[in-house]
Amino acid sequence: MSLAKALRIAAAATLGASALAIAAPAAAGVVVKSSGPSASTFPVGKKMKDTDRITLKAGDSVTILTSGGTRVLKGAGTYRVGARGTKTRQRFASLTRTRTARNVRTGAARTGSGEARSPNLWFVDVTKSGKVCVTDLANVTLWRPEVEDDQTYIVGPKANDFHYHVTFDGSASTRRVDNERLALQEDTEYTISGPGGNAATTVSFAVIAETPENAEAMADTLIAEGCAVQLDLLAQSLEDAPA
Repeated sequence: MSLAKALRIAAAATLGASALAIAAPAAAGVVVKSSGPSASTFPVGKKMKDTDRITLKAGDSVTILTSGGTRVLKGAGTYRVGARGTKTRQRFASLTRTRTARNVRTGAARTGSGEARSPNLWFVDVTKSGKVCVTDLANVTLWRPEVEDDQTYIVGPKANDFHYHVTFDGSASTRRVDNERLALQEDTEYTISGPGGNAATTVSFAVIAETPENAEAMADTLIAEGCAVQLDLLAQSLEDAPA
């Protein structure tokens, strides 16, 4: 084969590959929140493509997370998934930052209804039950939504009577779990009992070996591990991220 012919074949192959790359639409994101009459059509975890168009009914709301932004589609109409979303990179980086301080004095974000929301994805909300994804079981931080007077919570394995007291002072919203006093483990249920006779919550833990670097990958991980509380926090936090 002549050199000229070989070059023509190589060029044609390159153009063909480029054409295929252009023709194949990249996945735009993943559904992380869905409610309304069409919720079963767009379940949490459903993958969407840039070119997809979805038709919603009155009362529907679908939140789609992508690496570059988030879209909240509401109400009757037909929507193109690939339309520009709200930029989330800075908010995502802040939300997923690993914090190691023993006693952080930090405010809380607020939802549209005024409910306090954790400022960090890895904090364990003492008021909510469910599986919690963490990066390190030896460095787990508890978070309370309302900063009031000194409050003591009781934490311990659900299977036995051992318990450990965690006290928040009046200005602190977070406290680290003392790993020497309570060594947390995966696939073990723990109860968290608060003051005032409130119902205890039950949590378990899953360790993420490698922290996802973008919102879509994080959503996939939280869905796979069953960390629904954090998935909801991720959706709420990125939903109102500034453009």
